Amino acid sequence: MSVLSPEVHSELATLLKGLQSPDNVERTNAEQQLNDVWLAGRPNVLLVGLSEQAQLAQEPATRSFAAVIFRRQSSKQRKLSDGQLRELFLSLPSDERDVIRAKLLQCLTTESDSSVRGKIGDAVAELARQHTADTVPWPELLEALFAASRSAEPGQRETAFRVFSATPEIIEKSHEEVVLSAFKGGFADSDTSVRISAVEAFASFFRSIAKKAQAKYYILIPEILNILPPIKESGDGELLTKALISLIDLAEVAPKMFKPLFNSLVQFSVSVIQDKELGETPRQNALELMATFADCAPVMCKNDPNYTNDMVTQCLSLMTDVGFDDDDAEEWNASEDLDADESDSNHVAGEQCMDRLANKLGGQVILPPTFNWLPRMMTSSAWRDRHAALMAISAISEGCRELMVGELDKVLDLVLPALRDPHPRVRWAGCNAVGQMSTDFAGTMQEKYHSAVLPNIIPVLESQEPRVQAHAAAALVNFCEEAEKSILEPYLDQLLNHLMMLLQSEKRFVQEQALSTIATVADSAETSFDKYYSTLMPLLFNVLKEEQSKEYRLLRAKAMECATLIALAVGKARMGEDALALVQLLGHIQNNITEADDPQASYLLHCWGRMCRVLGKDFVPFLAGVIPPLTELGGAKADIQLLDDEDQVAQIQDEEGWELVPLKGKVIGIKTSTLDDKHMAIELIVIYAQVLEEVFEPYVNDIMDKIALPGLAFFFHDPVRVASAKCVPQLLNAYKKAHGAESMQLGQLWERTVERVLEVLSTEPAIDTLAEMYQCFYECVEVIGKNCLTNNHMSTFIESAQSVLKDYQERVNERREELAEAEDGEEASEETLFAIEDDQNLLSDMNKAFHTIFKNMGTTFLPHWEKLMDFYKMAIVNEDATQRQWAICIFDDVLEFCGPQSWTYSQHIIQPLVDGMSDATPANRQAAVYGAGVAAHKGGEAWSEFVAACLPTLFQVVQRPTAREDDDVFATENACAAIAKILHFNASKVTNWQDVASAWIDTLPVVNDEEAAPYAYAFLAQLIDQQNPAVFNRAGLAFQSVAQALEAETLQGQTAARVVASTKALVQATNLNLGQAAATLTPEQQRTVQAYFA
Repeated sequence: MSVLSPEVHSELATLLKGLQSPDNVERTNAEQQLNDVWLAGRPNVLLVGLSEQAQLAQEPATRSFAAVIFRRQSSKQRKLSDGQLRELFLSLPSDERDVIRAKLLQCLTTESDSSVRGKIGDAVAELARQHTADTVPWPELLEALFAASRSAEPGQRETAFRVFSATPEIIEKSHEEVVLSAFKGGFADSDTSVRISAVEAFASFFRSIAKKAQAKYYILIPEILNILPPIKESGDGELLTKALISLIDLAEVAPKMFKPLFNSLVQFSVSVIQDKELGETPRQNALELMATFADCAPVMCKNDPNYTNDMVTQCLSLMTDVGFDDDDAEEWNASEDLDADESDSNHVAGEQCMDRLANKLGGQVILPPTFNWLPRMMTSSAWRDRHAALMAISAISEGCRELMVGELDKVLDLVLPALRDPHPRVRWAGCNAVGQMSTDFAGTMQEKYHSAVLPNIIPVLESQEPRVQAHAAAALVNFCEEAEKSILEPYLDQLLNHLMMLLQSEKRFVQEQALSTIATVADSAETSFDKYYSTLMPLLFNVLKEEQSKEYRLLRAKAMECATLIALAVGKARMGEDALALVQLLGHIQNNITEADDPQASYLLHCWGRMCRVLGKDFVPFLAGVIPPLTELGGAKADIQLLDDEDQVAQIQDEEGWELVPLKGKVIGIKTSTLDDKHMAIELIVIYAQVLEEVFEPYVNDIMDKIALPGLAFFFHDPVRVASAKCVPQLLNAYKKAHGAESMQLGQLWERTVERVLEVLSTEPAIDTLAEMYQCFYECVEVIGKNCLTNNHMSTFIESAQSVLKDYQERVNERREELAEAEDGEEASEETLFAIEDDQNLLSDMNKAFHTIFKNMGTTFLPHWEKLMDFYKMAIVNEDATQRQWAICIFDDVLEFCGPQSWTYSQHIIQPLVDGMSDATPANRQAAVYGAGVAAHKGGEAWSEFVAACLPTLFQVVQRPTAREDDDVFATENACAAIAKILHFNASKVTNWQDVASAWIDTLPVVNDEEAAPYAYAFLAQLIDQQNPAVFNRAGLAFQSVAQALEAETLQGQTAARVVASTKALVQATNLNLGQAAATLTPEQQRTVQAYFA
């Protein structure tokens, strides 16, 4: 029975008809009426009426559409009389809400049309979401849904589970026995569609509940898995896909709950992957399920007797499913769409899975079964087998790097002959493997195997097939960008002759790739590229000067990129007048760009940046044309759209450059392409500020206020915030260079900058980006210099640091709990390892911020800093070495920059330094011995007895068996410098000074640490000047240590000159035979001796 009049329903029927009209004018008028008349003036009548239309309208299409419109409108925001915003349904009077809820629940139980019932279910789910989000009770809902899940009508049961799936929160607080009973009933349902809906609902529910509550529901897994075989036997790929997707969701959240039945699930999934009758989608979802276990439970996969062998076999099999109906690759050769989307193809699914298996399970597990197949596949007469084998090598090389890098010669023995294979797609795959290996084994590939790789791949540039030519050139990009100039030099003639030949190709994509490769070669070859400049640059100028049609725009963009990278390689002097000519050409091209999608525009932005680096301050006249497009991009606002319905979501999904984010039952579309451009623009501004410094001043204020400072809090895109954090200190530096460190202009800019920078230290949500914000802060302080912070600034800094450290401790505790729950042999997940790394970087950058404040503010920072002492007390005794190091480094700063006043905190500092000097972690020993040295140097009389007592421990650090190994050498060299400081600054407290000085000579040389070396060698020079027996009796050793430091360049500048002069005096005074003394030195060190002492 209707509570509204027939007239109202007549109006609503007309409205619904208009909203569905194919006529744009009629539909627009209806939308306007909906917003202006119904939503604005009669919202309660609208929602009541729509619920009645969904219940009572004659046509199923009308009932369905009424439910859809109800769902969309019910969640619209409405401003209440008190100014607050609330969703429309919840803003209605309670009696009207009661009517609507009752009618919708009644519709669920009486609607016979499955499509309409589904739309009503979506509307009920939306209301359920609103009630749950605002904690508004709706007790009738659960009762109705549980009743529907036991209905005699399958459609009712399915709809109940669909609502549970959409809003799992509504059953979270129900008694677990009730929930278990409902799901058990669903999994055992006689109707397959109901069983699948129950599985989907359970996956949604399981993801929503707290981790500690999940274990109660593990008992349901056998019943879920029992659903799968009958569906597979029926051949229904669509239902099987739905079930597998739900299992993927569950595997991501709690893979271990599958452990008792994992082997059975592996065998079932493999049987699905093998079954070609099922179609590609369910087969690929079965593969994805197994790959998800590798991602989330690698130990479980390694321990399963079938998993690795079966998965590798199935991946390789899928990878042979390529080039169907194109055996001779004629279609493939003819295609110029090199970026064709093949993401849903079996061979791509196999490749991606192999990559994940290698990364998650490692070479020890993946290489044996893989290389059991690869040699046979490489010698197969079927080209698809050879192609798959090469693509497998590309896929696993990153994950298996540690083991494969030692066997590269054997791998290349398989790969390089494929570059001469008769089939073009195999040659293409060979190029792909070479390119991927050049990246994954960067350094080793170039240094050890250039003589094998380059002579084999350069001839592939002569292939008959343009796609193979282009891919060979692309592989050379990977090889060359990681190669040193000296490695490439012998091959440059052959390489560039072939690439210039490709510039004559009839295929534009080949020309474009050739230009990219030439650009990379120039970038790596640097000045060695000089001899090819006069041949190549005129060709590029010709391309840039030609007025070409639209299809040649990308080619010209690549030519710009190539020309400017060559300019960077050879430099301004070699270019001569060409430099200005190139800049003028770029300006001409920029002035003629008229279309928004012209690729030349984005390439130009980078080209201008390169030419600025080439020309330096000669670039200033061109800034007026360059900066406006950059600031327009850099100042762009986020393009965000609220998507109300599935059609809008589908439309946005089809467009490139959008990210969709679910939020409160709706979907937000964020145009990421705009954000990427904004990020790029700010990065380029950083380059201009760095290169041009004071002459960039006219742009600084505008960019700081409109782009850089707002960018610090641009929460839609992390990279924009990071680039802004890099930009701010560079802009300050440019302004300082223009106006002076003490200028009023710089002071005013700093005043408004420091407030914003301090603010983001408290508001930045991402840990890795927060580290960048701390870096931004300390770089700014470094630029502005002494006494640049007020008490308020320092107080605000400490408040944010307290909050950050508290959050950090909570994350550490959570990880400790996870570790305690882990099974034996289970390694930390990749996500956890990344989180630990992010936290370590954060602590490191926070340390640098404290260091910089102490350096510039001195003792005035102490009253603020000491508020954090409780954190240091906990950190210094923490089992986590990173936390101990963090605390010791802070204490070092107090000693270094607060001098004798640091003794006030001696009871907090002494024991951490003593323990730190014996710490098992080398970085902590280094920090502690450095602290002892600083206390001797800066601490004054109060610290003198303590540092003298440290001498035996410092010698123990130097005498460790591993003292000169890579991990330990910095601690060793800092201990050497610390002993020197104690002997120099605290001599009166060292009872056996001469014996200690004699023993100290054995702690030399210092050939790694550039900060420690000057102190050590200045003290050595002092001993020589005093003709101290400690050094005169060990003249040969002293001389050798000086030669080693000079060759290592840890000894430079005035200190080097002074030490060399003293060492010459030592040689003369002791009649030291230089030939004998230098005999044990390396050839490089002997050449250094010749240069300084001949």
